[in-house]
Amino acid sequence: PILTFDWEGINIDLLFARLNSNTVPSDFDIDNDAVLDGVDSATEKSINGPRVTNLVAAFVNGTPERYQTFLTVVRCVRKWAKARGLYSNKMGYWGGVNINIAVAQCLQLYPNACPASLLRKFFLVFKTWRWPQPVMLTKPHDAGFGLPVWSTTTAVRQVAPMITPAYPAMNSTLAVSRQTLQIMQEEFNRGHEIVDSLWKEYQKDQSSDLNWKSLFANSDFFISYPNYLSVCIVGSSQLDAQAWAGFVESRLRKLVSDQLARSLPLKKIQLWPKKIEACVADHAALLTAAQRQNSLTYFIGFHVDKLRMRGDQLNAEIALQHFRDWELSRFNPLIPGMDVLVKNFKVKELPLICFEDIYEGGKQEAMKKRRLIRNNDPVRQEKRRLARLEELKAKMAEIQKKKDEQQDKKRKREEVEEEEELAQVVVEEETANTGDEATPEPVNEEETNLLERALDTVNDGKTREEAAADREKLLAGELIAADDNDADAESDDEAALYAAGDVKDFHTKVQKKPTNNATETKEEGSTRDIRSLPASEAQLETLRKLGCNIVSDDEAKQLGADLLPPWRLSSRADDSASMPERATIKFATKFDIVELDPNGHVIDKGDEDFTPSKKWIGRKAGFEFKLGDRGQGYYRTGKKVVVPSNTAY
Repeated sequence: PILTFDWEGINIDLLFARLNSNTVPSDFDIDNDAVLDGVDSATEKSINGPRVTNLVAAFVNGTPERYQTFLTVVRCVRKWAKARGLYSNKMGYWGGVNINIAVAQCLQLYPNACPASLLRKFFLVFKTWRWPQPVMLTKPHDAGFGLPVWSTTTAVRQVAPMITPAYPAMNSTLAVSRQTLQIMQEEFNRGHEIVDSLWKEYQKDQSSDLNWKSLFANSDFFISYPNYLSVCIVGSSQLDAQAWAGFVESRLRKLVSDQLARSLPLKKIQLWPKKIEACVADHAALLTAAQRQNSLTYFIGFHVDKLRMRGDQLNAEIALQHFRDWELSRFNPLIPGMDVLVKNFKVKELPLICFEDIYEGGKQEAMKKRRLIRNNDPVRQEKRRLARLEELKAKMAEIQKKKDEQQDKKRKREEVEEEEELAQVVVEEETANTGDEATPEPVNEEETNLLERALDTVNDGKTREEAAADREKLLAGELIAADDNDADAESDDEAALYAAGDVKDFHTKVQKKPTNNATETKEEGSTRDIRSLPASEAQLETLRKLGCNIVSDDEAKQLGADLLPPWRLSSRADDSASMPERATIKFATKFDIVELDPNGHVIDKGDEDFTPSKKWIGRKAGFEFKLGDRGQGYYRTGKKVVVPSNTAY
């Protein structure tokens, strides 16, 4: 049993003990082990408190200076623990007795150290302490009164044992869990860094004033975690709320260590041991005005281990229900109105009352400090550095990709330009060759026109086109001579004309001979030729002088048999005879030169709207390269495709 109260700002724990005697003797010695004879377990724990304190003082009371050093360091460690949220034995941290034993242990290791040096050694010792090795000032002993004594065989699941020197020896840090030890280990490291830096500063300049404020600065608990749980303890009256709150406070460490830490994927969890006398429960909670007035709140901060997460949400309801069923249900009597309400908070959603006694500027100043701490965090700095490095790598890769694309485009453009230049050279060469072949020799236009008019007179009234068609049929062997009777009947009349030498009248008569119809006249005119008519030698000589080639009836089947090439005419002519002047013939109609494929079809060479090409040789203004009706090549954009005939006549 204990009665806890504050007297002029000093927290006092008043213990109750019942001895196995009717009266308390005047020479009562509480340090004597015999006082424990026949006492119950509650009295044993109550009496053991002052017995341990007196025995610890006896261990460090070698000299007055050593004892003062011990008291100074104990006060500093207690102030540090309270400021950092580590001073509460029932919450799983160190209490007053634990701090006394820890400082006494350091004083045994360094008996001649000054207070400042002993404080530095305190953080160094417990920074490197090999837990779960127990902290013991003396070996446990058994006085023989039947009380259980601590031993290593019974300390199987104890995390950080600290053994009391008085009989019966017991573990004074039985409430310390793995989670609270993690918090204390971090604070030991932080305290050692600060004190060690002050010691190094003092070694450089012993006359300088050391600043110890950073060691005793308030904890940044309310800005150190992204998520928080508020445990609001409410009661229907003030007395009920005090009794109910004391019981729940003694069980909160089990909620943190046994329920939440074990059932949820948490990287770190911390219970803040200082209570806030306010109700931060949700407004939707069905609480009366008395319950909201008689309430107090504790906060739990935690970090989630994302590597162990399954999903996006944490379900703490199961752990809270188990806490209610297995721990809070033991309270007796459980009066209606006593309840525990849990609410989740983000760090920016915490109520203002959490920051009032810690930061001068309140929540706003706390958020500024949080941003500063996060920016100075080495882990976050490394993450930002890696993120910037990845971003720079991505940018460099994008820049390199653009350079490669530009180089590819440039190379392709150069290749296209080379192909275009090569194609242009080929086209120019073909154009030059074609121009050389197609260039006609200069012709005397006046002589050509005279010859054309003379031929028009001789051709029985036929047009130049009809005469050209008859000549082509004749050369092809398609012209059939007229009947022999018609030829004999007409030969007498024509011979008389030849004898008279009137060739012009002969042509006139032949052209004006009456016919039965126009068709018959046309057919006779197209099949009769004066060169195939029989005539005397004089008439033949006259025709030869006019430049006509005479073909007999027997030689009509072999057309052109007596035609001699120009180079043989000169050998047959007489040397004295002068050759008649020959005229040059120029066709009035321009004929196209075409090329045929193996099937006899005209190969499309293109025109102004289409240029055939088996491959793409570059851009051409106003044209597009595709496979169309006229084949693959360049088609004029927007122009209707007209397929020419592929038949040659």
